[in-house]
Amino acid sequence: MPNNPPDEGNTVPQQTDERSNALKPALESMTLLVAAVIVHDKATNRVVLLQRSENAKFAQGMWDLPVGKSEPGEPITETAVRELYEETGLTVKPESLKVAHVIHGAWGVEAPNGFLTVVFAAHEWTGEPENREPRKHSQVRWVDAEAIPDAFVDTTASALHCYLNNGSEVSLDGWSTR
Repeated sequence: MPNNPPDEGNTVPQQTDERSNALKPALESMTLLVAAVIVHDKATNRVVLLQRSENAKFAQGMWDLPVGKSEPGEPITETAVRELYEETGLTVKPESLKVAHVIHGAWGVEAPNGFLTVVFAAHEWTGEPENREPRKHSQVRWVDAEAIPDAFVDTTASALHCYLNNGSEVSLDGWSTR
């Protein structure tokens, strides 16, 4: 057994930032983290949907869930709350969100290294849906859950249908099956 001197009297430099000892992020392989929210009024069986405008970055004219990218250092529940409010004016509490589905995409328009979308369900909210980003969306409104439009972004449509039909909780998009 080695005879190590006690630490008393030896000065040890203190780290002021705990992250300074962490490994550098593998930026070349980073997956984009995204949050989507299914606002579901169970009493009327309606969900809040938005239709992307002709000026949208992708899926122009298609229907979608309120969805958006996580900011650096932002917890995914905060992303969901922020994006829902920014797009629809609806407010939900992070603790009221329930994970409804997870989408793992191999590639996306702004995610050449893939994306992970955590789809939350919210059954409690305040406010009425409004189009708060008219340059991105042509409309935001309640839609009957039995009448979801066909012209819908594939990945979030799959997540919404799985949620409404108590189906799979994970979807893979763009991955080759082995």
